[in-house]
Amino acid sequence: RSFLNREDIGIILISQCLAELIRHAVEAHARPLPAVLEIPSKEHPYDPAKDSVLRRARGVFSPEDLR
Repeated sequence: RSFLNREDIGIILISQCLAELIRHAVEAHARPLPAVLEIPSKEHPYDPAKDSVLRRARGVFSPEDLR
């Protein structure tokens, strides 16, 4: 949580498997900066259904907007 309050951090990269352990904190973060991006790890495959940023983006854009 301390990383979310720092003014010198713009992007936080976190592996998706670790983000699952703190999902409540990841989803509660609503400010644009720092951006929290979930990335795949070597040990765990990426699951787009669990990516909170991707789920939010799907709610903002409709399929017609992406054409």
